[in-house]
Amino acid sequence: MMRILLFLATNLAVVLVASVTLRLLGVEGYLTANGLNMTSLLIFCFVFGMAGSLVSLFLSKPMAKMSTRAQIIKQPGNSTEQWLLDTVRDLSRDAGIKMPEVGIFPAQQSNAFATGWNKNDALVCVSAGLMNNMRPEEVRAVLAHEVGHVANGDMVTLSLIQGVLNTFVMFFARIAAQVIDSFLRRDDEGGGLGFFGYFAVVIVLEIVFGLAASVIVAWFSRWREYRADAAGAHLAGSGSMINALSRLKAEHSMPDQMPESLTAFAITTGQTRKLMERLFASHPPLDDRIRALKEAAYRQ
Repeated sequence: MMRILLFLATNLAVVLVASVTLRLLGVEGYLTANGLNMTSLLIFCFVFGMAGSLVSLFLSKPMAKMSTRAQIIKQPGNSTEQWLLDTVRDLSRDAGIKMPEVGIFPAQQSNAFATGWNKNDALVCVSAGLMNNMRPEEVRAVLAHEVGHVANGDMVTLSLIQGVLNTFVMFFARIAAQVIDSFLRRDDEGGGLGFFGYFAVVIVLEIVFGLAASVIVAWFSRWREYRADAAGAHLAGSGSMINALSRLKAEHSMPDQMPESLTAFAITTGQTRKLMERLFASHPPLDDRIRALKEAAYRQ
C-alpha cells in the first residue's frame, strides 16, 4: 500500500511546503472580503499544483541515480556492459527515441526501471541481479519494457496527471475549509476557524484528498504497465516478454530491494493481496500481465 504513496512523497511535500509558505506569507490572494474568488483560486492551485509534479519530474534522474547508487556506463568495462549498451541502443532505435543513459544498480533481486523528464533524455537502469539471474533474451525483454515506458512518454504523462490532481486537491481543500469556516462563523465579528485553524484544516484536507487522488495515479500506473508490456513484446517478442515476467514471478519470495520512491517506474513490485493494497498498487499482478500478453499473442 505504501509503495505508490512513497513514490508521490516528493510531489506531496512540495505541495504542502508551498501551501504552508504562501499561507504564512499572506500570498493567497484568492481570499477576499466577500469570500473566495474562484478564478483566482483555480489559477493559484494550478500554478502550485503543477509545480510539485514538475519538480518531481525534473529531479527524477538525479534522484534515481542517488537513491539506487546506480553506476552509469559511460565506457563499457567488460563484454556484459558492452552488450547492455548495444541492446538498449538497438531497442531505442527501433522505438524511435534517443539513446538513454544506461546504468546498473546493486541489488540481488531482478528489477529495472526507467525515468527522466522526456523520452529523449531518459535513464534506463537494471539491477545486478537481473543481469545474473536471467537469460540474455529475457534481459532484452525487460529492457524493451523499460524502453517502451520511455517511448510512450509515461513519465511525462504521469507527472501531468499528478499536476492536474494536485490542482483539484488544493482547490477543493480550500473550498471545503471555507465552507467549514462559514458554517462555524456566528457573525461578522467572531467565530469561524480563525487564521491558524483555517490553515490547519486546509493541510489536513490536502492530505486526505491527496490520498484519494493517489488511487487515480495508481490506476494509471497499472494501466501503463500493460502498455509497456505490449511495447516490450513488440520490440523483443511475446515469448521473451512472457518468460521474463514468469522469471520475475518466481523471484517474489525475495525481499524487494528497489528504493520505495522508484517502484512506480520499476518493471515489478511485490504481490498485492488486500483490497487497499490493490487500490494503491503501482503494478498489476504478474499473473494478469502474463495473461494479457498471452491473449494478445493469441489474437494475432
